[in-house]
Amino acid sequence: MWLFLIFLAVPLIEIALFIQVGGLIGLWPTLGIVLLTAAIGTWLIRLQGALALSQLRNSFRELRDPAEPLAHGAMILFAGALLLTPGFFTDAVGFALLMPPVRATAYRWLAKRIVVQGMSYGPDPYARTRRNTDAQSEVIEGDFEEIAPQGNPRPGSSGWTRH
Repeated sequence: MWLFLIFLAVPLIEIALFIQVGGLIGLWPTLGIVLLTAAIGTWLIRLQGALALSQLRNSFRELRDPAEPLAHGAMILFAGALLLTPGFFTDAVGFALLMPPVRATAYRWLAKRIVVQGMSYGPDPYARTRRNTDAQSEVIEGDFEEIAPQGNPRPGSSGWTRH
């Protein structure tokens, strides 16, 4: 139900704002503002996205929980979609999501409402329980034949290289 209300309210808000702003400053300045906010938003998305990617790499390198950098990256991606959507309301929300304090507040709000069931680093901790742990099942039987080396290799030489 909430999603339906959002999809209904956002276009209505945008249309009302376009009518109001267009009536105040005219058609061309209104369109110019929309294009300018899209250009500035694209530039800011690249900067903030690179920073979020750097923070994500650092969390992996330091073996820290990557949830916060991933959430920031997702919010930056969502902000980019909002900034590329023509409108004043979506631009305002998009620019707000590009501000790190706003993203941090949104992350804290979301973190209170999301429960992580499990998380691990490194090899799969359950891999040993999924495969057969019987030691005999990993033995491979076979025959071999020893081949005498040709020639007389020097003492201490492996015979694989020439000196």
